[in-house]
Amino acid sequence: MFALVLTAVVVGAMAQRVAGLGFGLVVSPILVVLLGPLDGVMIINACGAASSLLILSRVWRDVQWGRYVGLIVPGFAGIALGAYLASRVPAAPLEIGIGATLIVALVASQLVARARRRWDGLGVMAASGFTSGLMNAAAAVGGPAVTAYAVLSRWDQRTFGATLQPYFITTGTTSLLAKVFATGGHWPSLEGWQWLAVFVSMVAGIVVGDVLARRVAGETVRRAVILIAYAGALLAVANGIGRL
Repeated sequence: MFALVLTAVVVGAMAQRVAGLGFGLVVSPILVVLLGPLDGVMIINACGAASSLLILSRVWRDVQWGRYVGLIVPGFAGIALGAYLASRVPAAPLEIGIGATLIVALVASQLVARARRRWDGLGVMAASGFTSGLMNAAAAVGGPAVTAYAVLSRWDQRTFGATLQPYFITTGTTSLLAKVFATGGHWPSLEGWQWLAVFVSMVAGIVVGDVLARRVAGETVRRAVILIAYAGALLAVANGIGRL
């Protein structure tokens, strides 16, 4: 089981490096099924923040800090609500909710991608940031909401992917700490060697992603991530129904 967790972390880190997002999309449904919705999401929050921190040094020059602030400020409000829900909802309904939320988010982001009109401004940015923060804290899948904003605003892929790294560092760390606080100090039950193995797998995925980033189009990777995410989300819903 833990080998499957490590495999998911490697693939998620590869996607994050190549496309700018995808770690939570790939890893969330798998860890939720294997480790439970609370521990699974907390581990993804921690790993997602760490992977973005490692990637940030490679894309620092392309970060648009103004847009980062515009997304993260309303994101904090969403994180507070998401952490509360994650710490209060029972495991089976939460697992179903996470899977269903991920499916809705994926469908919505694909529908938005077909929009021809350009939408931008503080209102659109704030709605995206709040929704992303909420989903990041509750399900560790904040990417689709900010992707929808990127599509609507016609945000350049290179600067979008770079700006997501400090954004995910902040949302992942804040979401993790918010859930620790909301649960009275709960921490995922992984042993020290398991945390080390997860970190090594994450670094390995980023290294491979560095190579792929020069050879594979980001859009190709993003499509693969979406397909994996759909499959994992359906598995999470089925597993949650089985626990009822």
